[in-house]
Amino acid sequence: MVPVRYNVRNLLVRRTTTLFAALGVGLVVFVLAASLMLNEGLARTLDRSGSPATAIVLRKGSDSEMPSSVEDRAISLIKVAPGVKQGADGQPMVLGESVVVLFQDLANGKGKSNATLRGMPLDRVQAFRPEVKIVEGRMAAPGSDEVVVGTRVVGRFEGLQIGQSIELRKARAVKVVGVFEADGSSFESEIWGDVEYIRSAFGREASVSSVRVKLDSPAAYDAFEVAVERDKQLGLEVMPELEFYSKQSENTSMFIVAMGSLIAVFFSIGAMIGAMITMYGSVAHRKREIGVLRALGFSRSAIMVSFLLESVMLSLIGAVLGTIAALGMGLVEFSMLNFTTFSEITFQFTATPEILVRAIVFGGVMGVLGGFLPAIRAARTPPIEAMRG
Repeated sequence: MVPVRYNVRNLLVRRTTTLFAALGVGLVVFVLAASLMLNEGLARTLDRSGSPATAIVLRKGSDSEMPSSVEDRAISLIKVAPGVKQGADGQPMVLGESVVVLFQDLANGKGKSNATLRGMPLDRVQAFRPEVKIVEGRMAAPGSDEVVVGTRVVGRFEGLQIGQSIELRKARAVKVVGVFEADGSSFESEIWGDVEYIRSAFGREASVSSVRVKLDSPAAYDAFEVAVERDKQLGLEVMPELEFYSKQSENTSMFIVAMGSLIAVFFSIGAMIGAMITMYGSVAHRKREIGVLRALGFSRSAIMVSFLLESVMLSLIGAVLGTIAALGMGLVEFSMLNFTTFSEITFQFTATPEILVRAIVFGGVMGVLGGFLPAIRAARTPPIEAMRG
């Protein structure tokens, strides 16, 4: 086995070529790690929106809240279903919500995007979602034309600063009176107002988009589901809130991972070619060294392993650099449309140990593939020819 320090010395001696080849690998690893971090950030943001003891009721066949419609008479039946938790005031913890997507101007003046407007009984929302905290201003008054906005849409859209107004429909405007946090969940990308005012503004007085139900415990879900779905005339479907938000991210996650992987594959081909050229050049300039190694008794397989190891070390240097660069993306917030709801959601790049390990391993594999042929060429170099070189 050729000593590893021999490979380290060669990488240090050829600092310029080593650096450029490593940067090529690093770029690929950065793209891959960033796409995985983006997907993880989306998943975590939506997961934080759900609770294991909460169920959501939608119209049967609806894949999101937007196309769903639950009549008011059905809410009364849901409230008396088994397993529904009673609040401190003795009332069932059931929240009928009306969801609308607004096409709003962006604050930077670069076009428009979709913002989610959620109507709910404002006097019950903080008891139902204790993680929600008003961080600026105050909570909107029930029955009024006031709204509060999540921290991640403040400054993102025009008219969403405290004291400003946005128009829902002609002669129907709402005024922003507060800003809220929701433990980093997708709710922070929404605008919240009174359900009755919003239903009236959009002509939906007799129904809501969805019904959130707080259960006594996760174990009460099955009995609640059977009771609600038993009445076929209502045409309702029950789903655990965590499962609902997991499904909400499926299409967007597939797009992020597919695009990131596709870009990484194309970039990796270029990076591997670069690493291969570097290693071929190294073999051509080190024929005499190869001859010395063979004269010292090192076998062809030992020389092949040595050059392959050198290629992997080169790629791992790049992989580490790319991973470190990707970690910096954790400070960046990213906004994109959820392909299921077609509303904008803002979230952060989120790194996990698994993502970092996968990115570095991917870099190492690139080193193996890029260095394999040059390593074979080095091993097959005849000793006499090498000594003459």
